[in-house]
Amino acid sequence: MTAPHTSAPLDAPTPMGVSAAPAAPELPWAVLEDYRCFGCSPHNPHGIALAFTEHPEGLQTSFKLGRSYESYPGVVHGGLLGVVCDETMGNLIVVRTGLVAFTVSLRLRYLSPVGVGTAYTCVARLGSDDPGGPLTTATAEILDADGTTAVTATATYRNVPFGTARERIALSATEAGRLDQALTATAGSQTAQEMA
Repeated sequence: MTAPHTSAPLDAPTPMGVSAAPAAPELPWAVLEDYRCFGCSPHNPHGIALAFTEHPEGLQTSFKLGRSYESYPGVVHGGLLGVVCDETMGNLIVVRTGLVAFTVSLRLRYLSPVGVGTAYTCVARLGSDDPGGPLTTATAEILDADGTTAVTATATYRNVPFGTARERIALSATEAGRLDQALTATAGSQTAQEMA
């Protein structure tokens, strides 16, 4: 199934490829032809279109945000950096567990300004608690090209099976069935990897 192509605005974020990185994990949301997540959908012309790759310690995304996403001149708005961290941590939980991860709390610490038009990488890691339990913690950091940390984040997520989350997500019955199958396959794939 192919989604219609949407042109992004001229100063839309540019996902950056990460050299020598393992293949990108398949996000369950990709089975929805027109999902519009502000953080990770390629179908939202106003979003930031994050693309994820595996990281030895979790999940990562590289990004460069344009002037439409600035706060002070030349500085990316801090709230958008929260979106980047939240998306990376939340999707890490989803691809590791096959559960829907709802953000319960999110705390950010800004160490230095993140510049408009500059490449950064966000790396997310799971906390030491059980990622399949009812609550999971995760951490993330946004790094500049030199590997210097610009932003750190910690968050707690409530993990629920899709059947429980279904009433909070606006989907047709067909879309819900596709997403449920994709989440189940994600959980099965992770279990198989852990057993290998």
